[in-house]
Amino acid sequence: MTLRLYNTMTRTKEDFTPLDPKNVRLYVCGPTVYDFAHIGNARPVIVFDVLFRLLRHIYGEAHVNYVRNITDIDDKINARAASEGVSIREVTEKTARQYHDDVAALGCLAPTPEPRATEHIAEMIAMIGQLINAGFAYPAEGHVLFDVGKKKDYGKLARRSLDEMIAGARVDVAPYKKNPMDFVLWKPSDAATPGWDSPWGRGRPGWHIECSAMSEALLGETFDIHGGGIDLVFPHHENEIAQSEGAHRGHPLARYWMHNGFLNVEGEKMSKSLGNFVTIRELLDDWPGEVLRLNMLRTHYRQPIDWTLQSVKDADRQLHKWNMYVEDVTGSSFKSGPTGSVLDALLDDLNTPQALTELSRLESSVKDASKPPPEEFFSSLYFLGLIPWVDDEVRRKRRKIRGPLAAEYAERGVTQQDVVRLQGRSVDFSRVNYLIEERLAARKAKNFKESDRIRDELLAQGIVLKDGPDGTTWEVKR
Repeated sequence: MTLRLYNTMTRTKEDFTPLDPKNVRLYVCGPTVYDFAHIGNARPVIVFDVLFRLLRHIYGEAHVNYVRNITDIDDKINARAASEGVSIREVTEKTARQYHDDVAALGCLAPTPEPRATEHIAEMIAMIGQLINAGFAYPAEGHVLFDVGKKKDYGKLARRSLDEMIAGARVDVAPYKKNPMDFVLWKPSDAATPGWDSPWGRGRPGWHIECSAMSEALLGETFDIHGGGIDLVFPHHENEIAQSEGAHRGHPLARYWMHNGFLNVEGEKMSKSLGNFVTIRELLDDWPGEVLRLNMLRTHYRQPIDWTLQSVKDADRQLHKWNMYVEDVTGSSFKSGPTGSVLDALLDDLNTPQALTELSRLESSVKDASKPPPEEFFSSLYFLGLIPWVDDEVRRKRRKIRGPLAAEYAERGVTQQDVVRLQGRSVDFSRVNYLIEERLAARKAKNFKESDRIRDELLAQGIVLKDGPDGTTWEVKR
């Protein structure tokens, strides 16, 4: 099987060939832990979780090394700790736990290692020293800065000239800089700010040097894939490239660069001032994590996504239906991973919308009780993280009435207790609507035997149908 990935560096889709098939290496920029992660932060986590799963499927679980870092030293963290009157460590520990809980609820696997910036200060200091010795960096007034003028191909990832970047960027103009675009590798810390001893005085690292040092420490000078959001192309990833290549005699940092698109909310850029800023935790209060994950995967990772309430509701209905099928095969084993058309879609630059289309196409086979259920359908759902393992009884209990759909249930007299009882019999809101549609189709085809069979099936599950001039409605039998 051949995996093809879009490489931001070359702006083309390329066959993926790892440096070492027995040690496939992936690095993704992780969170700065000072507050709850928002739904935009969830997109790269989910996207690269799918890639991680796919690489493990191709090369074997033991042969894929996925690093996602935690930035636990940053001015925003310092400000949050000062405002709350607590230590930096208290802020980062609490927020990291929140982040881990949230991304686990989204069905994301843990990275292989998850380094923290504060664990690699020595490596950062060493790399800064290498850059100074190589002529790519210079100390100035307690700072150390990268001299972008010495990196002749600076801007190659963003494909912008230095003049264009100066014109379009918000840069910190300081008298000790040789060039306005020179960026900080090390900065001084006062007595109230976290800091470490270094050859340039007590201080702390700049953001960009953190990822360069951590990726080298865990993956080597050159690794296979570097990922993140499109907003990181410049300046973060551009600066990572400059630092790492400068310190490593021009050796490339990564061979493939992957970036997911922006996320908007209800057609607008997410912003606290617009009142549409939403955290993962807030959404998890209303929806199961699998629903949020499915909604994210319905858009190709490189395209912008518009996160709307309607799209989440649509994903919820779809997942209810798929869960219905899964409950019917509890106890079966479908852990082989994706095959056939679903796998083909994922191999084509993680084309998850096409993979989901293929899953919908396979539904007809699932519904045919005369045939054994297709392994591809269930194993693909499990592989994509859209259902827990089919033997997990907890899954049924988690799918409770909450969020905007609660009002729709209420219209039909369905209580939380009713749903728990009904789902225990493999029936829920989406299942009822699906069967009603099937019954209407049978009546239209004058297949009254099938129509009566569906009506009786629902009645046995405690659902009473009422046919009227405005269509078919239903209520829970009391």
